[in-house]
Amino acid sequence: MISDRLLAEFDSIVRNYPVRRSALIPILLTTQEHLGYLSDESIAAIARYLNLPAIDVYEVVTFYSMLRRHPVGKHHIQVCTNISCLLLGGEEIFERVSKRLGIKEGETTSDGQFSLAEVECLGACCNAPAMQVNYTYYNDLTAEKVDQILQALQKPEER
Repeated sequence: MISDRLLAEFDSIVRNYPVRRSALIPILLTTQEHLGYLSDESIAAIARYLNLPAIDVYEVVTFYSMLRRHPVGKHHIQVCTNISCLLLGGEEIFERVSKRLGIKEGETTSDGQFSLAEVECLGACCNAPAMQVNYTYYNDLTAEKVDQILQALQKPEER
């Protein structure tokens, strides 16, 4: 499950921390980048590598919305519906994305291009409502802005 190349990256990451356990989140993110998500097998392998109980790793994985337990689309869209975003239209933004893509919470489009998640907080309260697509944040959203973002993401990549 964990390749030699990925283990070499783990070794490189661990060297940056005085306590091996402190490398957990960077190792989880690196694994997710390589595999697309964090499977039970990868969680167990990371726990063994860091000499931690698997439950400790699992607790971290399930706490952070940036860490995924299941494969997602090429464009993983997370819409915040916490209080600031909620009051400024977060639910409407979520519904707009859902309707436009034809998917619901936790689903992925049939072509594998988009997945949708409702998240508790993106930490962008001052510029609510907000959503994140992969690692890019979009703030001060309106229905029109959402349409423009989705349209740009749906365009075939230029080569």
